[in-house]
Amino acid sequence: MAPVAQSGAPAWFEQTRDGVVVNVKAVPRSSRAGIDGLYGDDAVKVRIKSAPVDGRANRELVETLAKSFGLPKSSVEILGGATSKHKRILLRGMDAARLPAL
Repeated sequence: MAPVAQSGAPAWFEQTRDGVVVNVKAVPRSSRAGIDGLYGDDAVKVRIKSAPVDGRANRELVETLAKSFGLPKSSVEILGGATSKHKRILLRGMDAARLPAL
């Protein structure tokens, strides 16, 4: 998955040939689930209700991102950080031009 050149792009995502890779800061045990804007300049803050136990938080994170970006769950893949709050998520088939402004 080689990156495609971008000039002046925000640091929280990267366009690749497979889709868009998004840097995420997951916030488990929240009272609500959803995207909560940017976390600094280099990540998207995503709140999830589940605790990080037995992969439940990761499953809910995938569901939340899929719903937020209008993708099927099968198009959302955790590339890195499965056991961390900081993750790299592939939105397969997504184009950076379709990303909402955060």
